[in-house]
Amino acid sequence: MIGARMLSTNFHLCAEGEKLYLDWSRLDALTTMPLACMRMMSQYASETHVPVERSKGEIERILRRYGAESFMHGWDRLKAVVGFDINGRRYRIVLPMPDTQSFRLTETGRARVKSSMDAAYEQAIRQRWRAMALWIKAVLEAAEAGIVTLEEVLQPFTVLPNGQTAGQWLAPQIEAAYQSGRMPPLLPAGRGGDE
Repeated sequence: MIGARMLSTNFHLCAEGEKLYLDWSRLDALTTMPLACMRMMSQYASETHVPVERSKGEIERILRRYGAESFMHGWDRLKAVVGFDINGRRYRIVLPMPDTQSFRLTETGRARVKSSMDAAYEQAIRQRWRAMALWIKAVLEAAEAGIVTLEEVLQPFTVLPNGQTAGQWLAPQIEAAYQSGRMPPLLPAGRGGDE
């Protein structure tokens, strides 16, 4: 499949260039796209000209190809949301959007004119949607290849009956376990009772 070959090449190059890892240490990282992945993608799509609508359409096509039964997206000033159902489970991924005021200055500290500020902001939005599209392709391809299950890779984004995601619900419990220092051993005891 040519799409899968292209995906694995893109993912491999990104992973080599920036040692892909997921930063789950922040509460919002469990409910949004992993921040480490966003940093990796900032290099990947920093000069993209792909319109946001095309990236959204690509995400929808990818999700359909992997069995999504429904799809939605929406946004407000500071975040965008992608939601979908696959295999009877509902998922919600929040994509943080940049604040327009963060583009008032150039990288060198010079003030931008309004048109330049707007252009930089729009570029950042396009970049984030491209990153989201690549990330969704990568995790669904990993599930398809048997590296992880779909439920494992999307677990933090699973919507619970109370409207929270599993990541939002679980993050305080993980933090409490680390704060208390009562963590199970890294390797569980063997079946023979050797501890």
